[in-house]
Amino acid sequence: MPGPYQGSCLCAAIKFEVDEFASQTGNCHCSMCRKFHGAAYATIAEARRRHFRWLCGEDSLKDYTAASNGTTRSFCRHCGSSLTFASPRADPDLVEIALGCFDDEVPVSPDAHIFVAYGATWARPDDGLPQYEAGRDSKRIR
Repeated sequence: MPGPYQGSCLCAAIKFEVDEFASQTGNCHCSMCRKFHGAAYATIAEARRRHFRWLCGEDSLKDYTAASNGTTRSFCRHCGSSLTFASPRADPDLVEIALGCFDDEVPVSPDAHIFVAYGATWARPDDGLPQYEAGRDSKRIR
């Protein structure tokens, strides 16, 4: 399934494209991802910045940077759709993209649950994927 793969926000003011994905796609259960996405966890795919581009609506992007850990989350200022995520501790050449915003089928699927120790008690994963207390470099709990 060759790219590019296109995605957009809910109101379609912002559109983006990814030529190819990096190796990791995960379900993040941290409280910030839960609140940002309004769900039990956020499914985030990675792409090298050279393989990611905004097609239109970049002026409609709004950023929120969390004081507690310096992560920057980008969303549509019109409809509120969660779009991208960047951590100051991550590889700066990577952009993390909310997988639910893709309009096209994509050739990736989650390979792990991360920050499970911070997850909602009402949504415990049981799909057989590896689970980590925090990031992938933390203790594996399943």
